[in-house]
Amino acid sequence: MDSKSNSVINPDPSLYNEDLAPVPKEKRTWNWISYSMIWMGMIHNIVSYELAGSLIAMGMSVWQALGAVIFANVALIAAIWLNSAAGTKYGLPFPVLIRASFGYKGAHIPVLTRAFVAIFWFAVQAYAGSKAVGAVITVLYPGWASLGDYSFWGMGLNDWIGFGTFWLLHAWVISHGMERVRRFEMWAGPLVIVLGLGLVYWAVDVANGFGPLFSIPGTLAGDEFWKSFFLSVTGMIGVLATLVLNIPDLTRFSKSQRDQVIGQAVGLPIMMTFFAFMSIMITAGTIIAFGKPITDPVQLLVQFDNPIVVLLGAFSLLIATLSVNVVANVVSPAYDLINLIPRKLNFVKAGIISIVIGVFFAPWLWFNNAGTIFNIIGAIGGTLGPVSGIMIVDYFLVRRSQYDLNSFFVKDGQYTYRNGWNPRAFIAMSMGVIVALIGLVVPSLHSLYTYNWFLGIAVGGVSYFFLMRSNQKSITTVVEENAIIK
Repeated sequence: MDSKSNSVINPDPSLYNEDLAPVPKEKRTWNWISYSMIWMGMIHNIVSYELAGSLIAMGMSVWQALGAVIFANVALIAAIWLNSAAGTKYGLPFPVLIRASFGYKGAHIPVLTRAFVAIFWFAVQAYAGSKAVGAVITVLYPGWASLGDYSFWGMGLNDWIGFGTFWLLHAWVISHGMERVRRFEMWAGPLVIVLGLGLVYWAVDVANGFGPLFSIPGTLAGDEFWKSFFLSVTGMIGVLATLVLNIPDLTRFSKSQRDQVIGQAVGLPIMMTFFAFMSIMITAGTIIAFGKPITDPVQLLVQFDNPIVVLLGAFSLLIATLSVNVVANVVSPAYDLINLIPRKLNFVKAGIISIVIGVFFAPWLWFNNAGTIFNIIGAIGGTLGPVSGIMIVDYFLVRRSQYDLNSFFVKDGQYTYRNGWNPRAFIAMSMGVIVALIGLVVPSLHSLYTYNWFLGIAVGGVSYFFLMRSNQKSITTVVEENAIIK
């Protein structure tokens, strides 16, 4: 069977619909520029800026901070490239591909876990972005703050209007499907670069050149530095680690493997390092200008006390937050929900349901005191590393890069296992989760939690490989038969 075709023979309606089906070759129109712009939109945002800038606030020098950024991006792009390959080859999204390793029923567990985490982060980003909406409106309407006197369900009327406006912007972007998402990302990412370059110019000017910015010494040394280094690396990976799983949702539209490889190389490690470099330089500039590091870009804009600067800067940050939220936290749960109810849902309906559910996380009630909740969500996110390891090992080592396309959409194919469940995958996933999260419950092993994603992806993948070896003979036979047919 041609992996580029859309030919699925007698699919089961409970496992198949148009959004889950292989993308036909004529609709795979995304080139390397598309992926570069999409990644620019995802990484050029407030959270990424603050993370990079915080490295300076932690006591790193500019060069040490850049080293941490580069290390994190190399690890991320390696995992993303590996998990992109199957999506590009077969034109299938993450919720379908994962049926190969977990079974068509078992796949619902990691899929819904990923959806839960994505919708949670949608809510957080939507609330953070609504503050940028408020900043824009405040410049245009000075009486905006007075609307906060009218409050219900924990938010003032002004914040509700800002949140509602930002929510509607999400609905508008996704209302015409993935093609509108792609077009939006084509200009959203570069817009933030313009803002960043403007702030870099300010930092260089206030420091009287690049030299003083690079000469700010680090205050970390020895074991303290390395502990902070790896903690920072894990934090930066954590922001985008969930995308390692659902990257096939995007690469299924790629014209070729070459397009997604080059596009993602330009968009993630190269542009992320460039963006981080800008935020690091700007944060170093705030130390010189204000005597302290300011890592929040909104707070930095306020320091200029200039309505034009605040208006344009807040608008850029609003677009940046909308950009990352749509791609990272709406596209994925939309496909996840479609996978759950393919007979009833399509991409637009599932996307709207996702952002409606996000409202009920009510981040405004706990956003400023969210330590415990973020720890819980971090632990849930830690379960996704082993799933990534399992998917990568299944495709490259167990299946030898050959899937049986039709088996994804029937209940009596290769991926049926035991009534739709693959116990080996769940054993491997459990082993990976235990190792990744054991530092949370065993004080003497707490340092391991710093590396939870690395440990999870490695233990999950290796465990799955050895557990599947007992089933390798039958799998190898099917793979060889498929190769002959192709």
